[in-house]
Amino acid sequence: MSGTGSEVTGTAPGDDPRVVLVTGSSRGLGRAMAERFGRDGYRVAVHYVSSAGPAEEVAASIRAAGGDAHAFGADVADPEACQALIKSVVAHFGGLDVLVNNAGVTRDGLVLRMKDDDWQAVLDTNLSSAFYLSKAALRGMLKSGTGRIVNLTSVVALRGNAGQANYISSKAGLIGLTKALATEYAGKGVTVNAVAPGFIESDMTAALSPELKADYLQQIPAGRFGSPEDVAAVVAFLASVEAGYVNGQTLAVDGGMVMH
Repeated sequence: MSGTGSEVTGTAPGDDPRVVLVTGSSRGLGRAMAERFGRDGYRVAVHYVSSAGPAEEVAASIRAAGGDAHAFGADVADPEACQALIKSVVAHFGGLDVLVNNAGVTRDGLVLRMKDDDWQAVLDTNLSSAFYLSKAALRGMLKSGTGRIVNLTSVVALRGNAGQANYISSKAGLIGLTKALATEYAGKGVTVNAVAPGFIESDMTAALSPELKADYLQQIPAGRFGSPEDVAAVVAFLASVEAGYVNGQTLAVDGGMVMH
């Protein structure tokens, strides 16, 4: 059940709870989104790549709060593994209503020093996986006549950043993929949107020096770093029935750092 009074975004009157798959949801931002969906009444597919323990912990926390969740492992850089993941989720829960493409990696470096393998690995995990998973999930969504896909991009795709050509390219590609899918399938009851987090509280931001934190904070009109829950709330809205007329958009959750 939702934590916001009587509103329940994961169900409709007389319907079974909707099913959501959040990739890369064993920790950090992905975990916050998975747990938010659990609180909102969804049945949650928690995804991990190699470490089952943390994902099982997330699923257990959702079940302990009265929700329904199960952990699934898959290397989303592999197209066949993506198809198998979608099939496993559908077989376990009986369907898939919402796909959140959150899985991502970084292998930073200046362009002239970046290895070809580092370029390809980031694009495979961050961008190609969203294509593979969306393609597999869309078949069921089109049959049911409804569905939601939310892609996690980044504000660096909107403003650029040194030393992250592979990461930025993958995240900018997600914006293009979002618009293409939104155009192709909106008439079939499926919406596709993107969320671009800014500086979010994490292990990485916690390790920043006070001077660097102050510099970054000066770039954020809100005067603070965001929380994973800030992002999860926006993703939950885009996945909800209420967001049925929002399509092809990229919503920056960044405290106003990037305004365009």
